[in-house]
Amino acid sequence: MHILLIEDEPETATYVVAGLQQAGHEVVVSEDGRTGLLKAASENWDLLIVDRMLPGLDGLALVRMLRTGSISVPVLFLTTMGGVGDRVAGLRAGGDDYLVKPFAFSELEARVEALGRRSSNLSPDTVLRAGDLEMDLLAHTVTRAGRKLDLQRQEFKLLEYLLRHGGRVVTRTMLLENVWGYHFDPRTNVVDSHISRLRGKIGADLVHTVRGAGYCVRMPDAPSDTRIG
Repeated sequence: MHILLIEDEPETATYVVAGLQQAGHEVVVSEDGRTGLLKAASENWDLLIVDRMLPGLDGLALVRMLRTGSISVPVLFLTTMGGVGDRVAGLRAGGDDYLVKPFAFSELEARVEALGRRSSNLSPDTVLRAGDLEMDLLAHTVTRAGRKLDLQRQEFKLLEYLLRHGGRVVTRTMLLENVWGYHFDPRTNVVDSHISRLRGKIGADLVHTVRGAGYCVRMPDAPSDTRIG
């Protein structure tokens, strides 16, 4: 398995990496939350092991941001915060499992194996659709009514994010963070200009502006009671 360990304690990281590598896994370490978030979002991983108390960005916020961006990689929280409320908060933030420090490595290994089996049974969507528009993520193509559309790289990423949140409103901040990787407002019209160009290529009837909230993909005859998220 290709595993990202987001852990700021060097001794714990060394111990976990040594054990998992011995078990045949490939492990990459990130020592702070913001770097871990960027690595988690920019590569394909089989599993994330995440500490909750991290410098830069705490583990709960990190996982919430990944889930907001429709990144469904399994997450195992590995933390000293072992209260019932802590475990509930971790699972509700998007974690799939929760292990409290100190721990027996055999238990960590068993949980990693279980999450790996669960992940291998999932078949991620490789084709996204909205009416007669179809996006093939493997072929990296977009067609509408059978006609191939020529999208630039960032337009493709923008459309993919909107399609994955079909029927729900995505905010400008969500788009800046998950499509452009900005964790601040650059004070530019980059979102608006890309939305405009995207509409020009796929048709103005699919991407709707929700005044004061954001954008959503909705077919012309679909109900307008969209949800934010």
